[in-house]
Amino acid sequence: MKQNQTNKRIISARNENREIPKGKGGIIFCGDCNAVHYKKSWHKNLRNYKNLRDDLAVKFSTCPACAMIKNKQFEGEVKIYNAPEKISENLIHLIENFGHRAYSAEPMHRIIDIKKTREAIIATTTENQLAVKLAKKIKDTFKKVSMKITYSPSPSDVAYVNLTFIK
Repeated sequence: MKQNQTNKRIISARNENREIPKGKGGIIFCGDCNAVHYKKSWHKNLRNYKNLRDDLAVKFSTCPACAMIKNKQFEGEVKIYNAPEKISENLIHLIENFGHRAYSAEPMHRIIDIKKTREAIIATTTENQLAVKLAKKIKDTFKKVSMKITYSPSPSDVAYVNLTFIK
């Protein structure tokens, strides 16, 4: 007997908990960075919020990006090796400006820290995609750069990007 193979999706019951919970009502302000949570996501400000009423619940909490920074966690790390001394300041400015643009578009995407050591310039980010995009931007800008991207094992989603300037 042949089974019907067209309808293979599983429909969950209406009272069953969903994987992604419904958005919390009201507005949540981050006390550290002043980001605002409304309409199921974090925003930089309240400019586009149209349902601002007096009876709306207002809460104060820490946003996920600020919590990561406080806990010294990161999801992306970019290490830049053999950067010529004459462009290292421009490289740091590029990283900072890229971080500002990313924060303007999405407040949870941030450059956490930029460290300059003897061996490398190390930038850590709150999002692994931000680290990869930053590395691709550096490679496109300076051309003579080799790039290697590795990801941590399955439970974690940290991206490690190594950039090496070719002499």
